[in-house]
Amino acid sequence: MFYVPPQDVRTELLFPAVAGRTWCEWKGAARYWDVVVGDDVRTRAAWTYPRPEPAYAALADSFAFYPSRVDRCTVAGEVVTAQEGDFYGGWITSEVRGPFKGAPGTELW
Repeated sequence: MFYVPPQDVRTELLFPAVAGRTWCEWKGAARYWDVVVGDDVRTRAAWTYPRPEPAYAALADSFAFYPSRVDRCTVAGEVVTAQEGDFYGGWITSEVRGPFKGAPGTELW
């Protein structure tokens, strides 16, 4: 997963999601964002950690995106594959090795 600094994001296309908070045991409270381009709304497609735990302070206000909820995400020109299950928001590229958690039956390992 990649966290993108706000200066590199078209934040005018992001709107606070109606149902929009979760808790990460390491990073803290996450806030979710809808991506809106014209009439196309991608619900909870992005999230931030406005006040992350101290060990993750560098992530403050950076955006992460679910690749499964947008048309395409790329890393160095390579189109990423979304990690199954969406829970982790993972970006799988040729450089990332599995096994990957998220598919049915992988919750407890």
